[in-house]
Amino acid sequence: MRSTLIQNGFVITMDPRIGDIKGGDVLIADGRVVEVGRAIKAADAEIIDATGMIVIPGMVDTHRHTWQTQLRGICADMSLVQYMRCIRCSISPVYTAEDVYVGNYVGALEALNAGVTSLYDFSHTSHSPEHADEAIRGLRDTGIRGIYAYGFYPAPIDEPYFHSVDERIKDAERVKLQHFSSDDDLLTMGVAITEIGMYPFSATRKEIEAARRLGAPQTIHTHCFWGSPLATGLDILDKHGLLGPDQMHIHCNSTTDQEMRYLADNGCHISMTPESELSMGMGHPEINRAMSMGSNRTIGADIISLQSGELVPQARLALQDARCMINDEYNRRGEAPENLAHSVRDALSWITVNGAEAMFPNKPLGTLAPGKIADVVLIAPNDFNLAPLNDMLGAVILQANVSNIDTVIIGGEIKKRHGKLVGHEFKEVLRMAEKSRDRIMEAAAARGPLVPPPDASMWAEWERIASENLLAVG
Repeated sequence: MRSTLIQNGFVITMDPRIGDIKGGDVLIADGRVVEVGRAIKAADAEIIDATGMIVIPGMVDTHRHTWQTQLRGICADMSLVQYMRCIRCSISPVYTAEDVYVGNYVGALEALNAGVTSLYDFSHTSHSPEHADEAIRGLRDTGIRGIYAYGFYPAPIDEPYFHSVDERIKDAERVKLQHFSSDDDLLTMGVAITEIGMYPFSATRKEIEAARRLGAPQTIHTHCFWGSPLATGLDILDKHGLLGPDQMHIHCNSTTDQEMRYLADNGCHISMTPESELSMGMGHPEINRAMSMGSNRTIGADIISLQSGELVPQARLALQDARCMINDEYNRRGEAPENLAHSVRDALSWITVNGAEAMFPNKPLGTLAPGKIADVVLIAPNDFNLAPLNDMLGAVILQANVSNIDTVIIGGEIKKRHGKLVGHEFKEVLRMAEKSRDRIMEAAAARGPLVPPPDASMWAEWERIASENLLAVG
């Protein structure tokens, strides 16, 4: 691989030892950062002129249901429980393996286009071996770095392929052997654990223990269904010694302080998805409580069936909401805060170094420093929203959008240049997405209302089952 020299940008390394470098250079060779500084010489390197641009580490999305991409925006006015009845009960069951490929392929391209270089794909549409295979192929065909999290999730399918957790675990073992024989690939394997209570607790234990046998990190929806027995049970996981630093817990909005302490004491990571949490009735992103407990805070885009796949707006919203929650305390006392809680640098850490630490603890990712894997993003002030540049970190978090993402590099390989993805034609990708969307919506409509009434879907049955299963654990 040829060396690449990024020249004369404002380099935000996110490494406290190096700091920010105005007029800085980044030399990349063999997929790694070799040198960071000024006036670096490399006679044989390909030059990327970053004059006037901001250079940051690649962004890391720690929670995305990528398979939903072609359903963009259909959940705009849905609450979380309506989303569950629509997406999980009506739409997921009609997804073919080809649809999963399209969702993951188009969704990963959207992520790359927005400067996301690493993606934790929570894939709870593993309805058959072919569904899993095509989900993996969709991600790999884009060249994005990430974790494919095989979902053990059930779905109300008319003729299900899997009939037990044991059958799903056996297929996960096949996936590991067939697709993930090397941990050095861009894409590695994880496991998406079913919400606690949807199965008997013995099955939940099986899922977590199977993941650990496979050496696969786990991700799980945690405490986001207010007033529901589903997505609860942190106390049970803690009691049985099943929490750990190999887990990403998503949302956590309805946790008690004690439950947040369980996560912190066990080294668990937390992924917050501000747009979906604030919109759908999950609650406020738990930036402040996670920080107070010492938990690692990360950000995910979550469901493209609701919002866009950009990560910067998620960090922006998380920052402003976290600040507002603290400012409210001052305002209630009739005071105004002198200083703001959380900085824009904090927010950038949530979508770079913190996410890398959570997803890839054994890989040198997340900062721009010698020896680190070269996942790099260049942000250009190419429109009114960023020009003229003044506060560089503020520009990234509070003003940038996808149109400003000029260059994206993963492992030293250029994936986007001059604002265009390399090797992918938008019109062709759009046709693929539209064809899949039309088939999905037609098939879902044939099953009944897109959003079934509260008591006329599998969701009501899942809640009943969860109550019984959790009561049985005691």
